[in-house]
Amino acid sequence: MLILNQKEVEQLLTMPKCIDIMRDTLSALARGEATMPLRTVFGIPDGAFAVMPSALANPSCVGAKIITVLPKNHGTRYDAHQGAVLLFDTENGSLLAVMDATSITTIRTAAVSGVATDALAKKNATSLAILGAGVQGHSHLDAICAVRPIKTLRIWSRNRANGETLAKVARDKYELDVTVVDSGRDAVQNVDVICATTSSTEPVLLGEWLTPGTHINAVGASQRHAREVDSAVVVKSRLYVDRRESALKEPGDILVPLNDGDIGPDHIVGEIGELLIGRAPGRRDREEITLFKSLGLAVEDLAAARHVYERAVAANVGTRVELGGVRHASR
Repeated sequence: MLILNQKEVEQLLTMPKCIDIMRDTLSALARGEATMPLRTVFGIPDGAFAVMPSALANPSCVGAKIITVLPKNHGTRYDAHQGAVLLFDTENGSLLAVMDATSITTIRTAAVSGVATDALAKKNATSLAILGAGVQGHSHLDAICAVRPIKTLRIWSRNRANGETLAKVARDKYELDVTVVDSGRDAVQNVDVICATTSSTEPVLLGEWLTPGTHINAVGASQRHAREVDSAVVVKSRLYVDRRESALKEPGDILVPLNDGDIGPDHIVGEIGELLIGRAPGRRDREEITLFKSLGLAVEDLAAARHVYERAVAANVGTRVELGGVRHASR
């Protein structure tokens, strides 16, 4: 069994490559080439424990991500999502690898937003707003800059110091014209792409602030009681999700307007994978507002882990441990 730590995973999983992997994986999911039950989540003190199993047909792999989610970790040295991704051999059932889940979650989440942005945002989008300057704010900067020629960036963060840190990264790494602003409203008006990457349980993006033609990635909220965008954002937008089944059961962003009767289940235009394979329509004109509600899927973690494992083996990276699993003759 191969063990890969956070630093090793980050070295092996680049954002451009992860975007390509997520594009292929979401397409495979839409074609029915993946098995993925709903994740199992139950409450623990101050957070949740989640098990996310899945299997892919090509490349053939099976595994699970097992994590704790503790929102109270925001602002501390610990990430809010911690755990491991377990990758198994489909031929003999052996455990091939255990790898850090924090890094995989961070990179693949933003990579999926990159896929959605590439599919839905205006082709000449050059302006970006990021709400929330934590881990996902940084990874979404990389993802959106990988798919669009971003020139200007506005950042809003409840912690201005975090916003200034992200601004410096954007200037140094991408030579962007960056402004750290005092409100979400100031950040999002007249921009082409918005990424909501906060830990907020109350809306940080309101529909009355939106400009025609904007594409939105709503990433931070994944529980029934939490939402980053208000109902007006959802009503105004052509709504896309990573998986319908999950989107209609888990995020407050969708469940609140659904339960209030502001939208129906058919307000979801399609899954991103369906859009990629031509089964769902995309943006119809430059004035439409599009919204991608991201929840994160086990199959995304699995595909990323498979790529990391293959690269690690080729580069002789990681630590080998003899776990067992061999049948003894006496048995």
